[in-house]
Amino acid sequence: MKHALDTHLKILAVAERLFSEIGFEKTTVSDIARELHMSPANIYRFFSAKADINEAIGRRLLAAIEAAGDGIVKNSASARDKLRALLAMIASANEERFLSNRKLHDLLETAFSDNWPIARDHIEKITEFMGEIISQGNRDGDFAVGDCELAAILVRSASIQFWHPCRMVEDAQNPEPTLDDMVDFCLAAFAQGAPVMKLQCPLYSAGSTPQRDMTAVSRVFAAR
Repeated sequence: MKHALDTHLKILAVAERLFSEIGFEKTTVSDIARELHMSPANIYRFFSAKADINEAIGRRLLAAIEAAGDGIVKNSASARDKLRALLAMIASANEERFLSNRKLHDLLETAFSDNWPIARDHIEKITEFMGEIISQGNRDGDFAVGDCELAAILVRSASIQFWHPCRMVEDAQNPEPTLDDMVDFCLAAFAQGAPVMKLQCPLYSAGSTPQRDMTAVSRVFAAR
């Protein structure tokens, strides 16, 4: 069992290195096998297809961000500071990868643009972090939010251009609003109290790509 796990991890380590050097689309199973001095058939004992390796590497990259996010959620800071830190951390991690290793970033761009399961799971996890932080803000008396789950969905929708691997590239030339502007906007709304409301349809659901519903955002975040 341990040997199988070690081999699995070695395959991923070599695959990630090759992805970062020549790109995930150009890397073949034969390339990975050659680096490990094994046959392609041995690789297929652990991964049924090259696509599974692609997803596994993407999951590793996103898991690192989620681990950092979990640390932010669990620390002793205020909810206001946590929400700002969470979004800044995700944006910074994606920007750093884009600048330092564009080929690995290309993998995540594809994962999000093609709606891979790992991309959907990641967005749901980030939304969960936001909901936990907003709930803390309510408990501490910093926020007066009627529906924390809905508020988390709306914060995600309002901020996603700053941390979504595709959107951050597409919107990089737009100087305003900044991430701090958007966080300030959300925090001001939370402090005054966002009204309880239900959406007719979710902003994001499994099998769909994240969308920004600015009508819902403006209604919930309108200062009263």
